[in-house]
Amino acid sequence: MCAHVLVAEDDEMQAELIRLSLVREGHTATVVHDGGTALEAVRRHRPDLVVLDLMLPVVDGFGVCRVLRRDDDVPVLMLTARSTEDDVLLGLELGADDYMTKPYSPRELMARIRTVLRRSGRQSADQQHAVRAAGISIDPVRHEVLCDGEPVNCTPGEYEILLAMVCEPDRVFSRRQLLQCTRGIDRASTERAIDVHIMNLRKKIEPDPRRPMRLLTVFGVGYKLSGERG
Repeated sequence: MCAHVLVAEDDEMQAELIRLSLVREGHTATVVHDGGTALEAVRRHRPDLVVLDLMLPVVDGFGVCRVLRRDDDVPVLMLTARSTEDDVLLGLELGADDYMTKPYSPRELMARIRTVLRRSGRQSADQQHAVRAAGISIDPVRHEVLCDGEPVNCTPGEYEILLAMVCEPDRVFSRRQLLQCTRGIDRASTERAIDVHIMNLRKKIEPDPRRPMRLLTVFGVGYKLSGERG
């Protein structure tokens, strides 16, 4: 079972990169851009972890962490460009479980997230992160894809795109967003290459690739995975 992570980051591009990294790890994510909305989202979604930028509008990260520690035990990983000792100590004193300064690598951030989840008991070391939607099951730990119970062989780029869509069925992804999913695989890819990946995936998971029922085109926007098949 994957973890659900709340990302509170006012830089929209940075927030999207974090979200994509989480999806590639088999997690789901909710993204907000200010502290007030972050507190509401914690109450609404009950996340397993909060990735919390300190420099948030409305309520800053220190204020968010202070309220969370009064009302909730959700783990908090703080992010900030401020790296003075006083800031680090204050964040930890307010109850942050870990603290990272910018800039950081996505790989390091994901490693820290795994550690915080494991340490908090929200995720065991051997927990399987299988995700399922539309008759498709993906196990990121084993890197296995099943469609209606049958194994599917995917290229690395196809795998990353399908994983992102299975984690968020019915969400419409633009080509640019799907391209971000493959950046660690092929930096030379273009948005046009996404159309090729989708075409090839349809051949592998659709009964009739010419009349797709799972991977649907949303004209003028991009693609989505229809979750109706369950």
